[in-house]
Amino acid sequence: MQEDAADLIEAYRVNGALGFWEIADADPDRIAVIDVDGSESTFGQLRDLANRISHGLRAQGLVDGDTVAVALPNHRAFLALQLATGQLGLYLTALNWHLTAPELAYILIDSEAKLFLAGPRLGDAAVAAADEAGLPAQRRFGMPAFPGFRSLDDLVDGMPATAPERRRQGSVMLYTSGTTGRPKGVRKPLSDTTPEQSLAARVPVFPRMLGRTAGSGVHLVVAPLYHAAPNAYGSLALQIGHTVVLMDKWTPQLFLEIVERHRVTASHMVPIMFHRLLQLTADERAAHDVSSLTRVVHAGAPCPVAVKQRMIDWLGPVLHEYYAATEGGGTYVGPQDWLQHPGTVGRAWAGSEVVILDDDGNALPAGEIGNIYFRSGDRFEYFKAPEKTAAARHGDMFTVGDLGHLDDGGWLYLSDRRSDLIISGGVNIYPAEIESVLLTHPAVADAAVIGMPDEEWGQRVAAMIEPRSVDDVTGESADRLAAELIEHCRGRLAGFKCPTSVEFRELPRTSTGKLSRIRLRDDVLRIGR
Repeated sequence: MQEDAADLIEAYRVNGALGFWEIADADPDRIAVIDVDGSESTFGQLRDLANRISHGLRAQGLVDGDTVAVALPNHRAFLALQLATGQLGLYLTALNWHLTAPELAYILIDSEAKLFLAGPRLGDAAVAAADEAGLPAQRRFGMPAFPGFRSLDDLVDGMPATAPERRRQGSVMLYTSGTTGRPKGVRKPLSDTTPEQSLAARVPVFPRMLGRTAGSGVHLVVAPLYHAAPNAYGSLALQIGHTVVLMDKWTPQLFLEIVERHRVTASHMVPIMFHRLLQLTADERAAHDVSSLTRVVHAGAPCPVAVKQRMIDWLGPVLHEYYAATEGGGTYVGPQDWLQHPGTVGRAWAGSEVVILDDDGNALPAGEIGNIYFRSGDRFEYFKAPEKTAAARHGDMFTVGDLGHLDDGGWLYLSDRRSDLIISGGVNIYPAEIESVLLTHPAVADAAVIGMPDEEWGQRVAAMIEPRSVDDVTGESADRLAAELIEHCRGRLAGFKCPTSVEFRELPRTSTGKLSRIRLRDDVLRIGR
């Protein structure tokens, strides 16, 4: 290990210990998690729960490389399960608990999940999904128990709190969609290292992600842990001894109250949260002391320059931005550099290179917009989808389909976040998935879904429909059919994916018969001006 990395390891030691497991042994009474209900768990208590879960998973017959699925609201049990899979060489697949039964079942089946821990919010959807996936009853656990899912206590009762043997670093396998429809698992190879060895290798990324404060920080998780970034930042905060405070449902007022109450030092957010905070009156913002915040990291959607500038004017130079994906990355920009280059999403971080290519794979010069590719040490595959893995690669580089350009100094600017992708409130929404549902309605001949500009959410979901019969879209029948199509989606998709509007029109196509989304988007936006 390089000397500078060794120095960093020393900088992140807490009471002589580095990483969650060592810190829990050295300082077991340190507060690790503050749950939504205000209850506290120490590092020692969280360690013991994670170890009991580890032994419980082994008793269930899980072996290296198996997958565990979790669909819980933010709760210490989620973190404990992640710590457990992370020392057993298992993959953890976190599911969005807003999903419908068919959506859940698809991921359970595709990920080859061997065990499912869910919360009662899913209720019947969890049971139906587990049934369709063929998960045996003895491998369905609830936190707390609910019909069809036995208590997590049944997994851990009688299990020792000691560390398991043969500890091996595990990984998360999160699902991300593309414009080709079904979600795909981003699977990274497991290393033959212990959690401690793996953590030591990652220490060089800590200053960029977490700053340089070890031990004394308080990290607020404001979004569900099933999202990649909140999960990664919350988990790493534990690794350097920070207290992790969990939120269930984010509101601007509650955010300010929690920051003040717990003297929060850091959080990971998305731009819509900035927008909501700035909608509060000056008096409402001034009513809470948020001076403890030293690091607010954001990503997930483009942040308007004016919005970010207002946040910096309010909180000071504490906003840090990055651009990456579940697959890897990426770029980073601190507040001072951003003020010098407003609008940038950063320069390539250490160990990564950003390259802009045209559609033929040729490198483009500074200032020209093209496809953004990364060259880095990140290795991944789309699980059981080699053709999608190959399509994302160009030589030793990969792309997630975004467009942008570099300036002469290597600063990256985004032009478009995938031409088809809709980003609403920092959440990725994929048109092909919605279109496939709309096309199952008997009145729909063809369907296209696009993102329309929205001042609050960034984008909203709009459906463009070619009806099978002109009679379906005359007079009041058009309004009835539009409402029927939205309801049709609500029964098959999570609410955030459902269209907020339906328009009936002829859909433009290329000479080869493919839908021309560019023409459609341009036509819709032009008419709406």
